[in-house]
Amino acid sequence: MPEIRAGLNLFRERPRHARRTRFDFSQRPDPAKLRRCLTHTPSSSMQPRPLSPSLRSSWSCFARLSPHLRRRPLRPASLLLATFSVAFLGSAAVATAADATGGSPLPFRREVIDASIRIGYGLAIADVDGDGRDDLLLADAREIAWYRSPDWRKEVIARDLTAKDHVCIAARDLTGDGRAEIAVGAGWNPGDTVGSGAIFFLERPSDPAQPWTPRALPHEPTTHRMHWIDDGRGAPLLAVLPLHGRGNRDGAGAGVKFLGYRWLAHGTFATAAEELDATLHLTHNFEPPTSDSTDHEVLVAAQEGVHALRPSGSSWSRRQVTSHPAGEVRRGRAGDASGFIATIEPMHGHQVVVYPQGRDEARVVLDDSLVQGHGLATGDFLGRGHDQVIAGWRGNMVGPTTPVGIRLYAATTASATRWEQVGAIDDNTVACEDLRVADLDRDGDLDVVAAGRASRNVVIFWNERIPPPPAAATTR
Repeated sequence: MPEIRAGLNLFRERPRHARRTRFDFSQRPDPAKLRRCLTHTPSSSMQPRPLSPSLRSSWSCFARLSPHLRRRPLRPASLLLATFSVAFLGSAAVATAADATGGSPLPFRREVIDASIRIGYGLAIADVDGDGRDDLLLADAREIAWYRSPDWRKEVIARDLTAKDHVCIAARDLTGDGRAEIAVGAGWNPGDTVGSGAIFFLERPSDPAQPWTPRALPHEPTTHRMHWIDDGRGAPLLAVLPLHGRGNRDGAGAGVKFLGYRWLAHGTFATAAEELDATLHLTHNFEPPTSDSTDHEVLVAAQEGVHALRPSGSSWSRRQVTSHPAGEVRRGRAGDASGFIATIEPMHGHQVVVYPQGRDEARVVLDDSLVQGHGLATGDFLGRGHDQVIAGWRGNMVGPTTPVGIRLYAATTASATRWEQVGAIDDNTVACEDLRVADLDRDGDLDVVAAGRASRNVVIFWNERIPPPPAAATTR
């Protein structure tokens, strides 16, 4: 039950100094004191970390009822029992973001499915075991794993493929049997632009929970991002984008070789890789063609801005779309049925930007306060008939700790020329390294999955905009 989960979260998310604190409920509690006991900063001179929406709601309800509880100091076990009591008294103990933020229309419920990852470089969503449900996949520093829907049991299928970290993952059903084929990138060392990088296709065992067999493919240095894509030429490509060109220093030198590996069948690939482009630098991410695309256009975020690549004859053509350096890029659909391009600028940047109709001169800055922006997605999360933008950031990698999170932005005009920041999907619990969106529970709205680097967690934000259907009445 969500109420029970919130009670557990309330107990577990308290830091150790708070777990040693006893509360005297003989008098009405001081809200400021209670909040301070649930933050990560014991000193009142420090800025407390905001509570997650579910905890704010659970604790608020608990604090309101606390004078009616036993009037003596509570041990942690008693606090947990009291929290469960609040949960069972009503659904107020667990609230959507709309209730917890004083009117914000964000209906997301947070669920941590893994609280002990190392970095969480890359996520993918696909059906791994063929049961008809989307599973989650993770490329973590030393493990490749998938989480089985709907209980999200973790299955590690590969470890330590290279001496350096794993960095990316791509998963998709290529054979039509309902089970995903998986490729991963590894050997991550952005400072080595000559000898780093690796690409593996993972051969499936009879039991997908057992270790998969890695088979190495040719690669360029600094392997960084990958997707299975369709280019209109028959079999799909495994498109792999490095961060740097071979031998680059400080983002200068030869262009990045963006290569595609043509899938043939049964884990075999064409002998020679195909070159999509070799002109750009600091190519941090790319957006594959949509499933209904007719032009099979790939968008690449690079130091030179966003560029569009299209298959042309036996090669690929390239055109510049935007001129500002970018690190993340996604497509979106506006209210007037036109398109827009969303970016985070520059690489690991502070700005969330939209280009209505993909026009460079129409650039709109939605937010300029991110610290290490690293996750971006578009979709109609709020059921408005057009796409919104979500952006996640991971905070400072060195130096003082900064707040992290995921925000949602929505257009206020049909042409997507004006935007507003609607609210936070996550408030300082996920240091976003990567995020993906899909309707995981098949209820008609998009859920959000995020992997946190410094927070070391994988979290599902369940979109509860559409209430679940009432339980069917039982007959005797």
